[in-house]
Parts: sequence; C-alpha cells; structure tokens
Amino acid sequence: MNFEGLDPGLAEYAPAMHSALDPVLDAHLNPSLLQNVELDPEGVALEALPVQESVHIMEGVYSELHSVVAEVGVPVSVSHFDLHEEMLWVGSHGGHATSFFGPTLERYSSFQVNGSDDIRQIQSLENGILFLTKNNLKYMARGGLIIFDYLLDESEDMHSLLLTDSSTLLIGGLQNHILEIDLNTVQETQKYAVETPGVTIMRQTNRFFFCGHTSGKVSLRDLRTFKVEHEFDAFSGSLSDFDVHGNLLATCGFSSRLTGLACDRFLKVYDLRMMRAITPLQVHVDPAFLRFIPTYTSRLAIISQSGQCQFCEPTGLANPADIFHVNPVGPLLMTFDVSASKQALAFGDSEGCVHLWTDSPEPSFNPYSRETEFALPCLVDSLPPLDWSQDLLPLSLIPVPLTADTLLSDWPAANSAPAPRRAPPVDAEILRTMKKVGFIGYAPNPRTRLRNQIPYRLKESDSEFDSFSQVTESPIGREEEPHLHMVSKKYRKVTIKYSKLGLEDFDFKHYNKTLFAGLEPHIPNAYCNCMIQVLYFLEPVRCLIQNHLCQKEFCLACELGFLFHMLDLSRGDPCQGSNFLRAFRTIPEASALGLILADSDEASGKGNLARLIQRWNRFILTQLHQDLQELEVPQAYRGAGGSSFCSSGDSVIGQLFSCEMENCSLCRCGSETVRASSTLLFTLSYPEDKTGKNCDFAQVLKRSICLEQNTQAWCDNCEKYQPTIQTRNIRHLPDILVINCEVNSLKEADFWRMQAEVAFKMAIKKHSGEISKNKEFALADWKELGSPEGMLMCPSIEELKNVWLPFSIQMKMTKNKGLDVCNWTDGDEMQWGPARAEEEHGVYVYDLMATVVHILDSRTGGSLVAHIKVGETYHQRKEVSEGVTHQQWYLFNDFLIEPIDKHEAVQFDMNWKVPAILYYIKRNLNSKYNLNIKNPIEANVLLAEASLARKQRKTHTTFIPLMLNEMPQVGDLVGLDAEFVTLNEEEAELRSDGTKSTIKPSQMSVARITCVRGQGPNEGIPFIDDYISTQEQVVDYLTQYSGIKPGDLDAKISSKHLTTLKSTYLKLRFLIDIGVKFVGHGLQKDFRVINLMVPKDQVLDTVYLFHMPRKRMISLRFLAWYFLDLKIQGETHDSIEDARTALQLYRKYLELSKNGTEPESFHKVLKGLYEKGRKMDWKVPEPEGQTSPKSAAVFSSVLAL
Repeated sequence: MNFEGLDPGLAEYAPAMHSALDPVLDAHLNPSLLQNVELDPEGVALEALPVQESVHIMEGVYSELHSVVAEVGVPVSVSHFDLHEEMLWVGSHGGHATSFFGPTLERYSSFQVNGSDDIRQIQSLENGILFLTKNNLKYMARGGLIIFDYLLDESEDMHSLLLTDSSTLLIGGLQNHILEIDLNTVQETQKYAVETPGVTIMRQTNRFFFCGHTSGKVSLRDLRTFKVEHEFDAFSGSLSDFDVHGNLLATCGFSSRLTGLACDRFLKVYDLRMMRAITPLQVHVDPAFLRFIPTYTSRLAIISQSGQCQFCEPTGLANPADIFHVNPVGPLLMTFDVSASKQALAFGDSEGCVHLWTDSPEPSFNPYSRETEFALPCLVDSLPPLDWSQDLLPLSLIPVPLTADTLLSDWPAANSAPAPRRAPPVDAEILRTMKKVGFIGYAPNPRTRLRNQIPYRLKESDSEFDSFSQVTESPIGREEEPHLHMVSKKYRKVTIKYSKLGLEDFDFKHYNKTLFAGLEPHIPNAYCNCMIQVLYFLEPVRCLIQNHLCQKEFCLACELGFLFHMLDLSRGDPCQGSNFLRAFRTIPEASALGLILADSDEASGKGNLARLIQRWNRFILTQLHQDLQELEVPQAYRGAGGSSFCSSGDSVIGQLFSCEMENCSLCRCGSETVRASSTLLFTLSYPEDKTGKNCDFAQVLKRSICLEQNTQAWCDNCEKYQPTIQTRNIRHLPDILVINCEVNSLKEADFWRMQAEVAFKMAIKKHSGEISKNKEFALADWKELGSPEGMLMCPSIEELKNVWLPFSIQMKMTKNKGLDVCNWTDGDEMQWGPARAEEEHGVYVYDLMATVVHILDSRTGGSLVAHIKVGETYHQRKEVSEGVTHQQWYLFNDFLIEPIDKHEAVQFDMNWKVPAILYYIKRNLNSKYNLNIKNPIEANVLLAEASLARKQRKTHTTFIPLMLNEMPQVGDLVGLDAEFVTLNEEEAELRSDGTKSTIKPSQMSVARITCVRGQGPNEGIPFIDDYISTQEQVVDYLTQYSGIKPGDLDAKISSKHLTTLKSTYLKLRFLIDIGVKFVGHGLQKDFRVINLMVPKDQVLDTVYLFHMPRKRMISLRFLAWYFLDLKIQGETHDSIEDARTALQLYRKYLELSKNGTEPESFHKVLKGLYEKGRKMDWKVPEPEGQTSPKSAAVFSSVLAL
C-alpha cells in the first residue's frame, strides 16, 4: 500500500517504542485485551489472546473472531496469510515479525528482521518467508533462521515485491527502475527502467503485470518484455491501493484539492477487455484498502483507515447497509489482507493489535494447507507447582545449577545507594521577568521547552560541542539579560523588528554605519550570509563570478554574480539573497548533504551551525567549480581578452582554491600505490597528545595537509585487505588556502583553549623578559605589563588573550616533495626582507583574510558571523575618492557591519565564540589576475523569446518585443509593474494588549513582470509581459490583487507567456545597466521582491511624487481617478494597466509642477488631493460606465494583436 496520503504522524516510528513499558498495555488500548496476556519485560505479548466463549459467528457473514497483540504500541506495517500453512504473518514498523497459528491465533514465532527499518511486504514460499524492508530483502525460515540476506543499494527505497514464479522476484519502490531477483542464485538478473517513478504496488494476471505508481497511475506491462502496453491515469493525487480480478481493475486513492490531497470516495473501475474506464463506484467510506473477495460474485471489500468496511459489487451501487466496523485499538488501520480461501480477513492497527474476521466459526486460511511443524515439548521432568502466596515456602525447592562464578544477587552495596534526581534549575529568563504577588511568582512563558515536559540529564554529554557551551548565569543579577552577558552585543543574533509598514521604518543605519551592504537574515537558509560576504570580498572570485553568465535556469554561479552586483551598487543599504537561496534549494546535492534546513529547525537552532557552514563551504566551492567548467561559449562567459580567467580543462575556482595532492598507500608487504588527486579545502586534524605542551598552528596545519594514518585497504599484491599506511603529500600550493576547523566536540575545544593559554603565557614572557620560567603569574601582574608604566611596546593584555591563530603563515615546498609550514610575523618580514624571490625558492606567505565563527547562545540557538579584512579596492569603490590605500577588518553579522581591531579576528573565547572556517590568501594575489569586469548581459535578452507554456498562442500575446532600432538609451522612460504570489504565510503573534507583532513576514515570489514603452510612437505598448514559472509551492495566488490565477504559472496548462525568473531578471538587469528610468507605483517593494538593486536616480515612483511629508501614501487607483479621470483595478489588478497609468501620472506630474520648477503650485495641488481624499475616505466612487486606459486610442494597436 502507498502510505503517502495517510496520517503524516505515522510516517516515522522509533524502532523500539516499547522498550521502557511496564508489563501493562498502553492506557489508550482496550482494557479487555489485558485478559490472560503475559508481557515480557520489553512489553511484547508472549501469548495470543484467547477466544471469548461468547463469540458467535454467523455463517456467510464476516464477524470478529479474535484480537491479538503483536507488539504493544508499535504499529503493524504489513500482514500476510501464509499460502502454504495455516498461519498469519505480521510485520511491524519496528522491523519485528510475528506469526500466529490457526484461527485461534496462537503465537508461533517472533523474531527481529531489521533493526531500524519497517517491514514493507511479506511473501510466503514453500521453505520460508520473504521480508522486504527499505533497502534489504531477507529470506527466513518460519522459525526465524536466516536463509539469505540480500542488501540493496543504500539509495533504494523499496515498497513492493511480486513473485512471478517459484524462483523469480520483482522488487519496486520510489526509484525509476524495478529489479528482478533470482531466488536460486540470490542475484540481480535484470533491471527494468520505469518511465513513471514510484512503483509501490504490483499485481499479476495471466495477461499483464500491473504497477501502481505514487503519481496516481496504473501501468499494464508485458509479461515477457516488461514494456508498457496500457496506462490508466486513475487519480490526480496519489494511488492508495488497487486489485485485479477477471476483466476488472479497481483502484482507490487521493485526489488533489486546493488544500492538498483528499481521499477520493469514487473507486475508479476499468474494463480490461475494452481497456477503458467504466462508471466509477461511489462508496460511503474513505477507501484506503480494497480487495476482490470472489465467492459467488466479484465482491469488493473496501476498508477505510478509521475501521469502516463496506462490501459492494464493482459494477453496482454501494449500499450503506453493507458497512461494518472493525473497532481498532489504535486510531488507524495500517494494513489489510485476505486469506487464499476468502474465509478470513486480517486487520492491523496503529497500536500493534491484529484483528481476525471470519465468515465461519472454524475457518481455514488455505484450501489445502500442509501440516505445521511445532517445536518439541520440554523433556525435563515436570516440577511441583509452587504457591507464591505462602510466605514460608522455601525457595530452595527451585533447582539452581551449581556455579563457582559470582551471582547477580551479590550486588555491591555501594551500587544500591539511592541517587535522587536533582531538580533542574529554573530558567534564568523566568527569574528575570518574574513578578511576585504574595508568595506566588508569575512570569511569561519563554517557550524554550515543550509544555509539561522537563528534561533530565543523567550524565553530561560531551559528544556535541553545543551541549557544554551553556552560558552561565549573569553575576550581575537580573538587571542584565543572563543568557547574553558573555556574548558581546555586536556578536548577538540580530533580528528585524517589523511594523505596520514592514521594513520601511526599520533603522538599518543603526546597525551599519559603513557603505558596505549587509544581508537580511529572515529568508530560509540564510545561515550562509557570512560565507557569501567572504566570497564577495575575495577580489578574484568576485570578478570571476560577475563575468559569468550561462543558460542554466538554476546556476549558483549566475545567481551569486547577480547578488555580488547588488552588493557593489549598495551604499550601505542591506541586500537579500532570496534568488540565490531559491536556486540553492533546487540543487539535489544540497538536499542530500542536509544543507537545506526546515524553517522550524532554523528558528529553533536545532541544526549544528558550525558543522553546517563547513559542509556548505565545501559544497559551494565544489558547485562553483563545476558550474564554471560547464561554460558555454560565447554566451556563457565573455571575459576580457587575454584574461588569466580563461583556462582549458580547469575552472578559475580550481586555479584559486585547488591543491594538487599525491596519495601514497604502503602495504606491509612492501607494495606501494600512488595516485594523484586534488582538494579545494583542508580540514584540521588535531594531535592526540593531551600533555598541554605548546603546539603552533603551523604544525597542526602541516599535519592536516600532509596527513598520515593507518587503515585497512585493498592490496593488489596480497589480493586482500591489509593494514596500510596512507600518506598524503602536496604537489602544488593553492592561491587561496581554505581551512575547516572542525571544532565539534569538547576535545577540540579544549585543545584550542589550552593552546591559547600556552600562547598567552609565552607572549607575556616574551614581552616581559624579567619573569623567570617557573614563576606563577597573577592576572594583575600581567595587566601591569601592558600598561604604559610596565612596557610601552607591549600589546595590551586583552589583545593577547585567547589568541592562537597567526595572522600570517609561511609555506615552502622542499626538494623532496615535502612541505614546511611556520608562523610568520612582521618581525620575520623585516628579517628576511619583503622582496624575497618567492617563485625561485618556492616560499609563499599567506595572510589571514577571513574567519567565520560560531556564536554559541542557548537562548537564540546560536548564529554565524564573519571577520573579514576588506582590501583597498573595495574602499576605493565605496568611498569614491582617490588614494585610498588602507585595509580594515570588519565584523559581518547579517545586516550588522562594524569595524573591529584586527586582534578580534583571531580571538576565540571557546565558551561562546568558536572558529569554524579560515581563509588565508597568498600575498599580492590580486596582481596575478585580470580583475576587469565586463558586463556579460547583452541587448539580445530583450528580443523575442519562446514561451515555456505549451498552450500559449499568438492570439494570447499581450506585448510586442523591442526591435533592434527600439533599444532603450540612457534616460529613457520605462513603465514597470509587477505582481506577486505568496509562498509562505506571515507569522505573527497577538500581544496581551491586543496589538499584533510580526515575527516573520510572508515570503513573496514574483509572478508577473510588465514593462511598457515610455516614449516614441509606440508609447504605452508593453515590450515585456512575462509570467514567471515557479518550482515552489504557492500558498496564495492573491488573485484579487495580482490577477494571477491557479494554472497561469504552470507550463502544462498556462496560456500566458511563461518564462523563467532568470530570463526576466536578465532583461531588467540590462535595462538598469543601460541607464533607463523606471516609472511605477510602489517600485521599492517590487524591486525588493524581484531582488534587484536599482540606483535611486533611476527610479521615478509615483507613490512619492504625489506624497506630502508625514501623510499617508495614496493608492494608484485613487490617483488615477483624481488626476486622470480613469477608473482602474475594478475586479482585479492588471500590471499592464497599472504600468500605463503610472506613466500617465508621471506625465501629469511634470505638467502640474512645470517639470519640477514650481514646487509651490504643485504643493497646493497636493493639498487639494489630500482634502478630497479625506472627504471621500480615500475610496473611488462606483463607476457608472467603466473607463480605463485600455480604451484609449493610443493603446489600440496592442489590443489588435
């Protein structure tokens, strides 16, 4: 059965939900099931429930005969009547199999099939039972012995099997192929490709194989070639179950509704003689399972998840009188099966109970069953019964074997001492906000834990680094926030406070007084903002990415280039990476690596951000390397002639980051294998020594690059796996050295802390020169050393604390392919001289350029920030002044940007500030690359293009593309309007005073973009009217305000001119770069959702042209009625109409203000506008005869299309 449409709460079950149960049933179960049931300590019923003597079975009518507990509380996943013996097999979501014998359901065998995955199908054979789990096929004897265990690929997700003959098996699942297995050789003999992936149900007749797909289709395939002969599209949502009998195929499933999938009460029935559908059968239950039960007629049994069962004829009408109820112990029925004799029905529910319904008091499961083999009875002499109620009964009557070993009862008294649990401390936030009335305290719920649940820790875990980093309570008391006192204010997680106006009145300048652009954090998966900034401030990477353009719809390099362009244009205003992150979410590798966080995980901080950003770092470098290797010439990339960016066989990302390695494997037999490889980054490997001796960062880095380890590997000489010594040597040093710190546990954190303390003491000794090696320092003594009275040249004590990372390192390739690494200081440079010939001696100096750190904060879930050394060229572009030569370290915390001292970039207090990623760059790196940027977007993006919509016709065209002689020039007017749809609803909370607070704004996506000509003979005629195809789920089409209807954005059924977001984005980028002026109403929001940064002098917004300070903004509809006598936006909005109206309003503004030369007279016009608006409550009167710009003569040409 396909479980996709079932209750989502049943999608995952822990493999051992019953391990801690007392020997009683769950309180939700039927108390009658407790009669004479023995439970072992793990809560599994050991004997079947006896038949109640009062049960009366009427011949020919199905009634409940027995109910048994297979596993308490663990849902039944599959049931199967044995085809050879009188047995019923049951599999659970915990991977456990249980068999029951005969109609009395006596427990026959019980064993574990899989330790973690649920059993999805059972098939009985003559010598054993086949069990199918997610990626495993196991054949076991009926007593539990394994006959064979066939492991499938880990990526497989199998759901169904079909026994085609006695030795051949077909297995299908959620992939695009079906496997054929030979049971004699236990090998895969054939792999059949499936055009429609997701085969979850398979049946067979003498004519066809029947395959049920998750898409709602049933395909009929040839028995020999497995090719599709026919296909029925049964349901629009998903298929739940189907069965075949004679010439009839009956299906049940789910249909797509506006709110999601809904169970369809019409059974789709097909005649296999005519290969067409017959009249659907309407039933009175929600069908989840169905089976043909042919006795005298072709009866159908239809079962719902809630336990209702209805019998009816497939070609007749369903009668409500034919419904009976199964009464499951759990809330849902999970499985259903019919015996071969059609005399018994088996139901399994979500609480682990099995119900047997029969039509006779003594049913048989098979017409001809063989005799079942039982275990031999116990041959030990029976012992006299003992009466446990007798206190004086000697326990020595129980025979115990003699043994010399220590008995379990000899338990040490120390181990039996009571150890009561300490109550967990009250949340510091509750104590801080508590108000007392008498002796009772009241405080708002901080919502850091689930209601009525208090977690207890039996032992402090040290496996996860986040667990030991809880911030201690503030020593200051309740005056300061206790959970933030250790974290400096600028490092705390920043959030946007939303008001009625959204972001318009939020003061970003308070957080960023520089001219660099921050990034907004409210977008899903914006945890990577800090790494985007690091890549942007790498000058060769920035120039390379901005020169890149290709044809792929979702190219991360293209989207990153668009985002870098916005960061270039911004003058301190924050940007958002919504388009980049949308493309990021479509990359399958990102999802496979776990880089795409759910909104709940991101908000609660469940993800380990340090590990996440390090995986993201490796992913983005690899992805950019691949994207730039797939360049299409000439459109894809047009760099400057002679640029060192052009490379054959390797991308520039490979030139910048790639490091050629030589991996050597030495077996103990003397055989040596050498192979070459390359890597884009390195991971620090820390020494095992715990003595606390000094260990330079350069030593650890060298150990990590030239890694040596012992491992088992295949030796061709020995022809078996042997212990080998794996060594890695470097052949070529990269231009940019990227390091993942991998500080993920207490062990690595203690190493950094210990080395920082050792380095601190050595620095004090170095600068003091007067303190003996064995003298213990007091902190007061150290502080005196940094004071003017102590030593004038000594850095301050605060600068020396928590520092282990050097600002520069020197790396040298030796003649014997070795590598020398050492820390490099300014004094070394003075000693060796700056003009040292690097190329000749193979010596390179790397300077620290960026550090990405994980800020630990138990209250907010933590955050990621970056320290970046911004170079001269970036300051020159932003400050627009000649002679800027300085470099400066900055802190980038989303939209908070602040200059910092350079020592902050290498100071890591491991209690709250943990290093994650380091970037070192070769000195004078920029001089090796051509850093010119040539805009890769050409004018041909505005020419005519094909629509993605299959049904789009020329008669539906709403625009005329630009001709070559109409290409816009600098200063030309372009009317623009955009319509949007909602992807995620707004998250808000209602305060106690009744006001609403926006926690997270709704996530919008552009759905339609229109640009109209602003001058010339074709003024007012659109040249862009693109509907944007979206891959994401649309929550609300906002049809009343956008005019977008369901189906307009679907390429299969849309009649609009449908394009990709990237295609339309390139058109707008070209118009911006060419210097046109956009005229529209509310363009600030439009450009924000489209994710475009437009210079302010290229925006003419009628919202602000017709606005008085400290007054309300006026709608386009009211302005059009007041100034132009036009009544627009009647039923819905139309972007063409709105763009034309904005152009006409701008012309009216120029007329009223005399091209801006008479502001006083225009001010009087605005006063009259506001007075009229207040009188009419800003509402346009209902039209007597609808007039709009569409009826004007100037627009007649476009309507004739």
